[in-house]
Amino acid sequence: MVSVRFGSTSGETGASAVLIDGRLASSEVVLAAQASGHSVTTVESLNVDADLHPIQAAFAATGAMQSGYSVGAMVLGTLALLESDPDPDENAIRDMLSGILDRETAYVKPVAAIQQAAAVLRGEEAEPFRPLIVAPMTDGVHATDHDPDDRPPEGSPAVPRLVPSRDVPSTSVVGHPEVKVDALRLVKGNPAFTDDFEMRGMLYAKVLRSPHAHARIVSIDDSAARALPGVHAVIHHGNVPRIKYASGGQSYPNPKPYDQVSFDDKVRHVGDRVAAVAAETVEIAQEACSLIEVAYEVLPAVFDEVDAISGTAPVIHDEDDTIDIADASRNLVHHMTAERGDVEAALASADHCYEQTFRVHQVQQCPIEPHISVAWLDSDERLVVRTATQVPFHTRRMLAPLVNRDIKDIRIIKPRIGGGFGAKQEMLIEDIVAHLAITTRRPVRLELTREEEFVSSRTRHPQTMTYRTGVNGDGTLVAQDMKLIGNTGPFGTHGYTVQTVAGLRGLTSYNAPNKRFDCEVAYTNIPVPGAYRGYGAPQALFGLESHMEDIATDLGIDPIEFRRQNWTKTGDEMNIAPHLGEQGVLEEELDEYPTVKSDGIEECVAQGARAIGWHRRDDRSWREPADRPHVRRGIGYSHAMHGTAIPFLDMGGCSIKLNDDGSFNMLVGATDIGTGADTVLGQIAAEVLGVPLDDIQVYSSDTDMTPFDTGAYASSTTYISGTAVLRAAEVVRTRLKERAAMLLGIEIPCSIELRDRRAYAPDGRSVSLEEIALDSLHLNEQEQIMGT
Repeated sequence: MVSVRFGSTSGETGASAVLIDGRLASSEVVLAAQASGHSVTTVESLNVDADLHPIQAAFAATGAMQSGYSVGAMVLGTLALLESDPDPDENAIRDMLSGILDRETAYVKPVAAIQQAAAVLRGEEAEPFRPLIVAPMTDGVHATDHDPDDRPPEGSPAVPRLVPSRDVPSTSVVGHPEVKVDALRLVKGNPAFTDDFEMRGMLYAKVLRSPHAHARIVSIDDSAARALPGVHAVIHHGNVPRIKYASGGQSYPNPKPYDQVSFDDKVRHVGDRVAAVAAETVEIAQEACSLIEVAYEVLPAVFDEVDAISGTAPVIHDEDDTIDIADASRNLVHHMTAERGDVEAALASADHCYEQTFRVHQVQQCPIEPHISVAWLDSDERLVVRTATQVPFHTRRMLAPLVNRDIKDIRIIKPRIGGGFGAKQEMLIEDIVAHLAITTRRPVRLELTREEEFVSSRTRHPQTMTYRTGVNGDGTLVAQDMKLIGNTGPFGTHGYTVQTVAGLRGLTSYNAPNKRFDCEVAYTNIPVPGAYRGYGAPQALFGLESHMEDIATDLGIDPIEFRRQNWTKTGDEMNIAPHLGEQGVLEEELDEYPTVKSDGIEECVAQGARAIGWHRRDDRSWREPADRPHVRRGIGYSHAMHGTAIPFLDMGGCSIKLNDDGSFNMLVGATDIGTGADTVLGQIAAEVLGVPLDDIQVYSSDTDMTPFDTGAYASSTTYISGTAVLRAAEVVRTRLKERAAMLLGIEIPCSIELRDRRAYAPDGRSVSLEEIALDSLHLNEQEQIMGT
């Protein structure tokens, strides 16, 4: 039974929910003695045969699960709700769901799934789940006339709204609703996640963490911990090699500095690693941690990024084996500058000049599945790590030197992931379980608690940013200057690239001819920031859009019209973008700069303005409703431009092979973390090969078995890995057509069309893909049809 998922020891996530006598309860906070004599129901009780229960079927049909980590709890909650109220309203549904935290869908699709399940159980016909087609409101460049009081088409909020593109061909699989390829295992609670597989001889790890924000470890006495029965290993800086690395899951070579080691003799934030224990049980490991005696020399700490680089703050990295820090004595990790045009001259000559400073605080990603890894030595004594990661291939490469093994002797398996949001774009705990597994020669499991997630995982980078903008009297931007101080905590992981992305997004949304980015990245003693959805863009765009709103207000220009006058559009030069890359700031000028090839911003803004009723913003009767004298309404506007993938660094791989029955196995390195990547990539292959999605068996993210992929980040999977799938499928399609031509006696293979699992000649004759497979594998000029 694995459908009950761990989310926190206090039960607030709801992922561990079961039904006790028909009532939903978090099993994490229910004692066995309390459950004695009561009926306990889990999702497995619904799996009486191969068919799905109507509730499970509704969750699958509506795509109500992304990562699916909490879907078992939602299914059970729905079962209890519908037994007491067969026709609940949305408020009742949301009240039930409120105890089951979901980071991914704002509960929109789970609500739709429950409504559909309720209808089916009442004997009614469920409304089919299909996209809502919305008519374009622009010609792509200019808005068309429309009545502002016309409301957008009505439909369930769970249904995607699609504005048809003018240049997309008709398709049979891509662009159509499909049940996710892993929906069955998720709604049934079948094994899927890292923790769903128990290994014989498993040991359990716990980490002793620092109670101090900044301290030097004077001594460690682990003798009492080692003597505790059931303890198999204790590791710390005294017995683990000191090898420098950077933990961010980024492309080779990882951006510097390499300022981390597995265990150090200095701690730099509350929650920093001190030691780790492997024992027969979690409880023994925890007790062993409490028996380790550590003497600390507590040091002054600094938490604010501005204070940290003032020159008077305590030095966080005073060791002599970390290089590539800009100025360790000032806690200055990086200093980056980039400029296009002459910003100071443009600001001086502008009719108006505005300056504002914004600060963004630290935020935690909170995936409901905490970080968890299991490591063991296989029968060939290769190191295997099964781990909740967004970057399995990067993790393998980064782990190898830390455990003194060749990459070929390490295998990383990425199972289903219960949410990542950037927190798992990191090699966070894999080195700990690897060291312990090698030491004990036993499988070792480590799972972080919710408290550890907050102090020892990763967060969004705090930033202090100052915008200076020059504007002419007609509202045209002439210059934008962005001064940024980024807080990377005690380690530089992602510290460089998050800030350059912030500069990129903060200075390319609008097309000022003169732009400058000046950034300092500071070490502090806060818990370590890292990757988080948007990767620097949300911080920068919060400041930028607030700034632009205030400028528009001061100039008396409609906020949308002010932005429209200045936003980046098709044909505009991205004149600062190439200077803010992942591997370093490009200093030399380019002969030619990239330009925007297409945009949909006019359509996006038109649809959004209509949906929120932008035209009502100055209607006093709406802003101050007479029947609700204590209520005031307001409408705001902002927009964001965000990119996909990292140019010249990201890549993905795919391999597709034909099976005897005309189905296909597809191996991709791409990492599905709840985004539906496995399904999307399967749809692309199915579209090219002329088969339904369920004829594509998708296997992903195993460094031994699947092709290389950089991982799940930068909104890149559909574009990068999807292109790899497209190309591999095209290779297979070409060979299928050639084999079909042989069987049909056709001289021109390219005239053959693949559809409905068959290959059709122009005259209407056809052969099935199964016939082609059997002929190629067993009969004539035998070959394995496959493509990469």
